[in-house]
Parts: sequence; C-alpha cells; structure tokens
Amino acid sequence: MATSVLSRKKGVIVGDDVLKLFQYAQEKQFAIPAINVTSSSTVNAALEAARDSKAPIILQLSQGGAAYFGGKGLANGKQEASIAGAVAAAHTIRSIAESYEIPVVLHTDHCAKKLLPWLDGMMDADEAYFKQHGEPLFSSHMIDLSEEAVDWNIETTAKYLKRAAPMKQWLEMEIGITGGEEDGVNNEDVDNNSLYTQPEDIYEIYKTLSAISPYFSIAAGFGNVHGVYKPGNVKLHPELLGKHQAYVKEKTGGKSDKPVFLVFHGGSGSSKQEYLDAINHGVVKVNLDTDLQYAYLSGVRDYVLKNKDYLMTAVGNPDGEDKPNKKWFDPRVWVRQGELTMSKRVAEGLKDFNTASQL
Repeated sequence: MATSVLSRKKGVIVGDDVLKLFQYAQEKQFAIPAINVTSSSTVNAALEAARDSKAPIILQLSQGGAAYFGGKGLANGKQEASIAGAVAAAHTIRSIAESYEIPVVLHTDHCAKKLLPWLDGMMDADEAYFKQHGEPLFSSHMIDLSEEAVDWNIETTAKYLKRAAPMKQWLEMEIGITGGEEDGVNNEDVDNNSLYTQPEDIYEIYKTLSAISPYFSIAAGFGNVHGVYKPGNVKLHPELLGKHQAYVKEKTGGKSDKPVFLVFHGGSGSSKQEYLDAINHGVVKVNLDTDLQYAYLSGVRDYVLKNKDYLMTAVGNPDGEDKPNKKWFDPRVWVRQGELTMSKRVAEGLKDFNTASQL
C-alpha cells in the first residue's frame, strides 16, 4: 500500500512524502492522475473519486483556473487574481482533503515565461506558510519554459528549484512542446519535431537539477497534444521515454532503470495502452483536463435537458401552474450532477493508470 511509505497518510502531502509516493509509483508501475480543478465543486468531485477508488490523487490549478477560483470579477493584469485564487484554492484543499482520508499532492500547472510573476507570488505564499508551519503551502509547482531556448529553460528552472529546495518543494519542468491548445496557450501550429524531446536534453536537465535537489520531475515531449482528437491524429511515441531513461542511466552510471520521474501531458483521449507504455517507462503523473471538462458538462447538460419543463420558470410546471420548481433549479441539484459525471471519469483514469486500490 502506498500509505506504507508515507509519514502523512491523508491530506496534503509535501517534501519526502511526495518523493516516496513517486518512487512507490515507479516501483509498482502506476501513475497518479493530476486533475485540473477550478472550483470547490471540481475539487470535491476529484477527491470523491479518489477516496472511493482507494487511490492517491494530484489536484492542480492552472493560471486561468486559479483566476477563476478567485473570481472572474477580479483584475488580473499583474497576475493578482491568479495568485489570490491559487492561494485560496490551496487553503480550501488543505482544509477539506484530510476528511477524504487519502494522500493529496497539491500542485500548480503550466507556468510559461510570461506567467512567472504568478509563480513568484505563489512561492511568496509558500515561504510565508513555511515560516509558520515548517512546510510550503503547495506540494509542488510546474514551470514550463519549453517554448524558450533550452539553455535558458534549464538555467531558469534551476533558479526556481534553488528557491524551492529549502522547503523540500517539488518542481516539475517541461522540455519539448506539448501541442494543441489549453487554457489560452496555443501550440496548434508548432513543428511536429518540437513535440519530441531529445535524450541529451533530458540528461542535461537531470545533471543540473539533481545537483540542487532530488525533488523534481520532467514533462518530456513524445508527441503529446492537449485536447481531444480523432484516433490516429496524434502520434505518441512513449518508447522514447524508455530511451531517455536508458541514456541518463548510462551517462550517470546509476543502478536504477528509471532514474527520472517523468510526466505525461496531453493525456486526454489517449488509449489505455499508451498510458501503460508510458508508465512502464517511468511516468508517475498523468494530466487529465479536457476529458473531465466534458464529463462535468455532460452531467449538467443531461439534467437540464431531462428536466427543462421544470426549469423554464420559478413557478409552474407539468404538475401544475402553481407548483414551485425550486427543488429542480437549486444549484446544489444540477451542479451535483456535474460532479457525479466528472467523478466517474476521474475513477476511469484511476483505473486506467493502475492507481485504483493502491491505498
């Protein structure tokens, strides 16, 4: 059981517990789904699925998701809404996660160069929380400078890892572009060659970052594309991840066949076999977002279509002109339907990634 290696068995885990969880995942050949959350409703849906599946879970906020959590009415010209929303979400998740009695990794998603002030603001909050509680507010962050020059990407990532290291905070980085479009970042027109990371780059990252801290992972491109596409339109090559691992092992002279903690981006719409192949090569985290957005919508949509005659007016329905409709239009009713369908899809991911029943 995964909890056998953790000092904190439930709630938000940090530091060595994150490291041990990922090590255990590699050993037992499973990956932990990272669920993009935008509200307390999506948080609850993901936690419910993980609890019922007896599985650990990663909850993550994108820059846009964090701004939405804070409120779309807030100004965000200097990332203030995204910072405030991310911090609010972190405290919300920390407050409720322990009640679900599962370990939760609290993470933030893609942070491109133009969004670095967002990461800076969150790390300010981490350091303030660390001074008071001896651990960072967030378990981990992602810095994504994959669109920049490789040398600058590695150099800048190293600077942020040096800041995170005293808190034993995890840092995920990306090398090789993930195609498609997500959360306002559009890479639909990039050269396909940019979607495949080279082993020499993986080794250079590993060599640089491992000298600073063991708390890091790499999102390496192997043809990944954000969004959902028709079968055959996306050419994934998870075998490349195995070559990366072998190259790093050879260059370092290490004993482990999987020296690098790898991350699978653009996972929505992939086949179960593609997931399993990637996991076999050391992937410990798989991002899920697009599929879950559609799953949430489907629950709300189906409820509205089924009950539309009870939703057109506050009073009056097929049962009578004076009959009230509150029990149908109460947001707690129809929002819950979205949670249920999203939770069901999260559970599918937990099963596909071999995460279910790991607790």
